[in-house]
Amino acid sequence: MGGVKSVRIVLTLAAVAVEAACAEATPEPEPAETAATPEPMAVEGVATGTYEFTGADGSAGTTTINADGTYTTVAANGTETSGAYARRDGLDCFDPAGEEAEMCWTVSEPAADGSFSTTSTAGMTVTVRPKAEASAAAAAAPAPAAE
Repeated sequence: MGGVKSVRIVLTLAAVAVEAACAEATPEPEPAETAATPEPMAVEGVATGTYEFTGADGSAGTTTINADGTYTTVAANGTETSGAYARRDGLDCFDPAGEEAEMCWTVSEPAADGSFSTTSTAGMTVTVRPKAEASAAAAAAPAPAAE
């Protein structure tokens, strides 16, 4: 099911965001935002979408998983990290562009509210949940008209 896979992705992204929050930020132009949030799709079995994360150390941010297998994480301090996402050997792996090392995560089963925890191979733990605006937008989308 997509729920467990989505949770794995979110947790992995959360870890990347935590790592990005600890790194020095190099200002880069922000890409133009699109008006609509993409509907969840499968990326090698993982649901796309935006997730919020909170680290055990209090770090926080959002991670967006895209249908093309890329991700973008924005830490609470504004530091942005982008790269490639892949599922390997039962782990969700995030490989940031540039010289930063790839981080892989194990993901717990999601709770009733959709949140889950993830732990990096380095021992970092992050709590992840689907972002409310993305979930609300998907729920509010009108159903196609029957003909």
